[in-house]
Amino acid sequence: MSHEPHPDSLDLTGKVAVVTGSGRGLGLAYATALARAGAAVVVNDLDAEVAARAAKSLTEAGGRAVAEAVAVGTSEAAQALVDRAVAAFGRLDVMVTNAGILRDRVLWKMTDEEFDAVVATHLRGTFTCARAAAVRMREQGEGGSLVMIGSPAGQRGNFGQTNYAAAKAGIAAMVRTWSMELARDGITVNAVVPVAATAMTETVPAFAPYVEAMKQGRPLPDFLRKGEGFGTVEDCAALVPFLASDAARGLTGQCIGIGGDKLALWSHPQETAVAYADGGWTPQSIAAAWATSVGREPQTVGIPAPVVPEGAAR
Repeated sequence: MSHEPHPDSLDLTGKVAVVTGSGRGLGLAYATALARAGAAVVVNDLDAEVAARAAKSLTEAGGRAVAEAVAVGTSEAAQALVDRAVAAFGRLDVMVTNAGILRDRVLWKMTDEEFDAVVATHLRGTFTCARAAAVRMREQGEGGSLVMIGSPAGQRGNFGQTNYAAAKAGIAAMVRTWSMELARDGITVNAVVPVAATAMTETVPAFAPYVEAMKQGRPLPDFLRKGEGFGTVEDCAALVPFLASDAARGLTGQCIGIGGDKLALWSHPQETAVAYADGGWTPQSIAAAWATSVGREPQTVGIPAPVVPEGAAR
């Protein structure tokens, strides 16, 4: 018995998507993949010229696209994006929340403004856009897809990224919550956890020489594409139209990693070790039992550093 999806189940013709932060990079790759699958797309960027140029690239390739320049974060911006989709194409079926900024700094040096700016764009922006989209999709009564963009930093933490990691972890939690709340409406909610050569990752010393080589037309080695799941922004794009399609109707509440040649399902947080004490615990009994019971194998933190095989060409 074949498990291949029917070709029509991956056809997005007639569906309308909004992709926030899609003027360039990963966002543009998502928007391009959606357009190629047949969806009409609202391209969003803070810079009106960048948004217009990206939308033009989609239409010149045979797709349908319009631009909406707005800074994601507020309820007004989210509603403007939904309204643009409805005004231009008559409906909304897919919301992809990709817009984001970075303000990296270690905890003791991070300012209130740096924390608030990242949380406002990533976490509040995801919330406001998802809410506005959910309201519209529920009114239409035909289901829909919320595709939220996460990060390995939100799954494991990352040095110098208090604000970004916290926001991305919050997005994963919202995905799980919304998948339950919107199930009866036929609206799926999932997170994409991408790993790709972007302005952020190309600053990682272990990646830098390979990213530079890639820019010069040389392919990334297998230890990166497979072992690290690291590739181009285009490598990450296929997951978005899949999640927006009828082929993924039963898939919701998941965090799915993609990058290079690798596709992965992230686990939900869960208890990994348990111990019991009759009558409850005291500080003394916890201290006595910790190393030989629940504390025997503490969980690791942080994104593992890439391991470059000995003798690998740079």
